[in-house]
Amino acid sequence: MAKEADYKNFEATTLFCPRCKMATPVRKRLLLVLPDGEKYEYVCTQCGSSVGDKIEKEAQDFQFIIR
Repeated sequence: MAKEADYKNFEATTLFCPRCKMATPVRKRLLLVLPDGEKYEYVCTQCGSSVGDKIEKEAQDFQFIIR
């Protein structure tokens, strides 16, 4: 069970970039804040193109406050 929990928190540092045609370092950028978590995009540090995304689920309850 502990190994499975570690895999869910996996952070990519290098991914294959189709534009550069090789594995390159990536930067994680916040795209959206959703009620059930946050959506991040992985961006190639060489050319700036998007190479993937990830949704991180929040462990705590999210509440909207509208005034």
